Amino acid sequence: MQRQLLPMLLLAAACSSSSDAEPVKVASAAPAPAPRAAPRESINPRILRRFKPVRSEIADAPPPAALIDLGRMLFFDKRLSKHRDLSCNSCHRLDRYGVDNEVTSVGTDGKRGSRNSPTVYHAAGHMRAFWDGRAADVEEQATGPIINPAEMAMANGKTVEAVLGKIPGYVTAFQTAFPGQAQPVTFRNVGIAIGAFERRLVTPSRWDRYLEGDQDALTPAEVAGLKVFTDVGCMTCHTGEFVGGSTFQKVGVSAPWPNQADQGRYEVTKLDSDRMMFKVPSLRNVAKTAPYFHDGSAKTLEDAIRMMGKFQITDELSPDDVKAIVTWLDSLTGDLPTEYIREPKLPADS
Repeated sequence: MQRQLLPMLLLAAACSSSSDAEPVKVASAAPAPAPRAAPRESINPRILRRFKPVRSEIADAPPPAALIDLGRMLFFDKRLSKHRDLSCNSCHRLDRYGVDNEVTSVGTDGKRGSRNSPTVYHAAGHMRAFWDGRAADVEEQATGPIINPAEMAMANGKTVEAVLGKIPGYVTAFQTAFPGQAQPVTFRNVGIAIGAFERRLVTPSRWDRYLEGDQDALTPAEVAGLKVFTDVGCMTCHTGEFVGGSTFQKVGVSAPWPNQADQGRYEVTKLDSDRMMFKVPSLRNVAKTAPYFHDGSAKTLEDAIRMMGKFQITDELSPDDVKAIVTWLDSLTGDLPTEYIREPKLPADS
C-alpha cells in the first residue's frame, strides 16, 4: 500500500531594509503552520450502499414482551438439558458476544460438537441458520441443540414439554405468551419464544454511525482498512447489514481447504455442488469471536484474514494489508445490550 508523503514547507526569513544610520535587523520567522491531518481515504458511495446500518430489532413486527421474557428465561435455563447442567447460554455466552471462544463447544458428558459455535448476535437476520443452513430461522434452530445427543441431549421434544409442564411458573408464562392456545407448553413454542428473544440481540457500533453519515465515527486508519477490505474482494461475500450471513460459499476456492472432513451443506442436500459449502459468517463483533471458521481452525483474526487471502481470493495478503483489515474490523465491535441480556430469575421447580 502506497502512502502519500506531505510536501515539506520551507519558510524563508525576510530581511528588513534600513537607512545607513540604523543597523540592519532580521525579522522573526513567522510561526510554522500546524501540521496537516492525514487525508482520509475516499470510499465510493456506491460501495457503501452495499452495507446497511443494523436495525434495533430483526423482526417484521415487534414480538410481544411476554414472549421475549419467556424466551430469555428458556435461553438461560439449564433444565432444558439432560443433566440440568447446560443452557443455550453455555455455548453462546451473551456476555462474550454470543460465543464461548472454544474451537468446538463442550456438550453433555464432556462431548465435543463437530463445528465451532457461531455467535447468536444478529443471527436472526441471516438467510438461514446453522453453518450448513439446515434450519430456516432462529426459531427452528433454537430447538436443535436441545435434543442433539452431543449438546444438551434431551431425549426428544416430548421430554422437554414434560419437564416444563411440571414447573408452574413456566405453565403460566407459556399461557401468557401464547394466549388462546389450549396447550401452549409445546416444543415448537419453546423455539418460537427463544427466537423472539434472539431477534433483539443486536450490537450497534461505530460502523453503523459511519454508514448513517457520521464521517468522524471511524478513524482515518479504519477507513483505510475498509478500502483494503473492499479492494481485495472481501466485500464479494461479506456485505449487507450483517457484513455476511446472506449466502453460502465454498471454502477453498483458490486452494483446497486444509480440513476436508466436514463437507458442509452437502451433509444436508447430498448434492455434489454443495460440497464444502458453508454459510458466510457475519463479521459484526468478529474481533471478539475467535476462533474462526466452521472448524475453528484460525486462532486469531490475523490468521483468519491470511487464510481467506490464500484459500478464497487467490491473493497472498501483505502484512500491511492484514493489519489494515484488522483495524477496520475492530470498528464493527458493538455495544452489548447489558440490561436486555441480564440473566433472569427462573421459575422454581414444583
